[in-house]
Parts: sequence; structure tokens; C-alpha cells
Amino acid sequence: MPTILIAEDEAHILRVLAIWLNRHGYDVLEAPNGAAALELLDHKTVDMIISDMNMPVMDGLELVKTIREERGINVPFLLLTARCDHDQLAKRMEAYHIHLYPKPFVPSRLVADIDSLLSEAKAWG
Repeated sequence: MPTILIAEDEAHILRVLAIWLNRHGYDVLEAPNGAAALELLDHKTVDMIISDMNMPVMDGLELVKTIREERGINVPFLLLTARCDHDQLAKRMEAYHIHLYPKPFVPSRLVADIDSLLSEAKAWG
């Protein structure tokens, strides 16, 4: 069963994501911010990371940079954002190979996209 780490400071969004992913066969690790996510990664291996863009303590951009540059973790990374500047953000994050995902989102569609990203990652090895 694949494990997904979710870093999200809004408790209700974190809970909805965890419930949907659990129902679709995923183990879920929950973190209220990027720093807590990094602490979990000290002890756990994950197949994918989902992070909110704007969080206290450590935001999604800092998290992905730390994960990729300092930790060398190269799992699919999905960045949730309510920002309107997706094109500019995508250009800034291009080197980190992340997938931007708009908020608000439809949980069933998000789960389908997660399934697809994990299948692609598995195929590429």
C-alpha cells in the first residue's frame, strides 16, 4: 500500500484528504506544516508528498526545495495552491519537478490524478 505524506495547515482540508486517500487504499502521514513533514521524513519513507503552498513555519516552496536539494528525495510532489499566478509559480518550480494543483479541488478528481502520478512514477522506476 503506497504511503502519502500530506503537509497542510488547514485541519479540515488535511482531514478530507486523509479520508479520501485512506478510502482509496493509501496510507497517509499527516503534518500541519513543512517542518513537521521533514520530521516525519526522518523516520518514514513515502511514495508521494502533497503539500499546501502557504503554511506557517515552512511553506510548500521551502519544503520542496529542502526535500529535493538537501535530502535528495525524488518522489512525486503535488503542491496545492490557491494562488492565481500558476504560470509564474510553475516556472519557479520547474527544476523541482512538482505538480501544481489548484485549490479548491474536487477530492475524487484529486485522487484520480494521484493514482495517475504514482502509476507514472512506478513505470519510470
